[in-house]
Amino acid sequence: MIIGMTSFMVVLSLLQGFNSYVDEKIAGIGSNTFNVQRFNFEDFKDTDTIAAAQRRNKELSFDELDFIRERSQLIEKIAAKAGNTSREVRRGSETLTDVSIMGAEPAIGDIENLDIADGRYFTDTENKNSMRVAYIGMDIATKLFPQGGALGSEIAIRGIPYRVIGIQTAKGSVFGFPQDNFVQVPLQTFSSNFGGLRWGRAPFFVAQPKPGVSTEAAVDEVRTLMRIKRRVPVGEKDNFGIVTPDAISKLRDSLFRTISIVILLVPAIALLVGAIVIMNIMLVAVTERTKEIGIRKSLGARQSDILRQFLIESGLLSAIGGLIGLVLAIVLGYIITALVFPTRIPWWSAVIAIGVSAIVGILAGLFPAWKAAQLDPIEALRAD
Repeated sequence: MIIGMTSFMVVLSLLQGFNSYVDEKIAGIGSNTFNVQRFNFEDFKDTDTIAAAQRRNKELSFDELDFIRERSQLIEKIAAKAGNTSREVRRGSETLTDVSIMGAEPAIGDIENLDIADGRYFTDTENKNSMRVAYIGMDIATKLFPQGGALGSEIAIRGIPYRVIGIQTAKGSVFGFPQDNFVQVPLQTFSSNFGGLRWGRAPFFVAQPKPGVSTEAAVDEVRTLMRIKRRVPVGEKDNFGIVTPDAISKLRDSLFRTISIVILLVPAIALLVGAIVIMNIMLVAVTERTKEIGIRKSLGARQSDILRQFLIESGLLSAIGGLIGLVLAIVLGYIITALVFPTRIPWWSAVIAIGVSAIVGILAGLFPAWKAAQLDPIEALRAD
C-alpha cells in the first residue's frame, strides 16, 4: 500500500502541476487574448490535413493587420510578432547558443501583460526607425552579465550590436526547456536584420478585446474581417487560424485525458496488489487466531462483532500504509519541484487517497472477516 499510494500520488501531483502551469501561463498572457496565425490546431491532424492547409492557407500580411485595426469595433489592441528563430548571442568572449530571437510590435508588451523585472519594452519610435534595441530574458542577463549591469549594455547577434532596454522576470524551465533564454527586438528591426518577414519568419497577430467584450465576440469579428479581406466564399473553410486560450486548454485536455488515465492506471495496479497482500495477511491472521475467535464466540460475541473487528483491522492496516505513502509522495514532490518540474497535491486528493486506501483495505478484508465470522465456536476452540 505504501508503494502503491506513493507512486499513484506522485504521478497525480505531476499531472496537477502540469495543468496548473498551463493555466498559469494562459492567465499570464491574458485569458482574453488570442492569436491570428496561418494554421489552426485542426490543420495538424494528419499528413493529408497538413498538406491541404499548406496549400490553402497563405501567410499573414500587414495589410490584413491594418484592415482589422481600421474596421474592428471590439478589439482594444492588436499587434504583430514574428520569428522565433535561433541564433548565437555574444557579449565580449561570452557566447550563448540556441537563443530564441523574435520581433514584436510595441503593443505586445501591454497585450501579453509582460512581467518586466528591469527597464522597459519597445516604443513606437524604436520600431518605426528599426532601432537596435533588445528586450531579453533573465538567462541572457545573468549569463552574459554575471556581475550585473545588463540594462543599457550591448549584446551582439550575428555581429550586430543591440542595446538592452528591458529584462523580463525569470520564469524558470518546463520539462527542461528554458523560458528565459530569449531576445526580442522591434519587429521592423527584426525584418531588416534577419532576412524579412516570410516563411518561418512570417508574422502572426495577437489581439485583445475591449473591456467588457467577450473573447468569443471578438474572435467572431476578427474571423469575419479576415474572411472579407481574403474573400473566402460562404461555406468554405477558413484559410487562416485563430487560437484562443480555451482552444489551448481543450487541446491539452484532449491530448492528456487518455494519457492521464493510462499513467494513473499503472500505479493503481500496485494498489490492487496491495489489496491482495492485505487479504492474504488477514486470511493468515484468521488461521492464527482461530482459537481466539472461538473464545470470543463462546463468551457471547456475535458474527457481526467478529466481522467488524477484522474489517476495522484491515481498514486501519491499509489506511496507515496509504498515509505513509502520501507523506512520501509529498516529500518526493518537493524534491521533484526543486529539481525538475513543479508538482501539486490538492488537499481533496490527499483526503480521497486516504479514504480510498481504507476502502481498499476493508474490501480486501471482507472475505477473511466473513470467513472468521462463520467459524463454529466449538471447532475453533479445538484448533491448535
